[in-house]
Amino acid sequence: MATLHERKHYRETIMKSLYETTEGNRFLGVTGANLRDDLQIPEQDLAAACAYLVGEGLVTVDWAQGNTPVMVTLTHQGIRLLEAEEEERG
Repeated sequence: MATLHERKHYRETIMKSLYETTEGNRFLGVTGANLRDDLQIPEQDLAAACAYLVGEGLVTVDWAQGNTPVMVTLTHQGIRLLEAEEEERG
């Protein structure tokens, strides 16, 4: 099981990857397999991170059997959060 630091890192990395890959378009998503492979996140930790982000209202997830994320998409709230962070950085 991942440490708290790792879990936070996974969630942040997933959000940034979704935003960059979809260019902030909430109608586009990324497959769970691509996130897992591209970000090198263990399957169980990817599922936990996605479940957390769903609970925060930042992403939506289409789940397969066994709680495997099939497709992950940013919500409007998730996009607004990332845009606000981008504006803060300048």
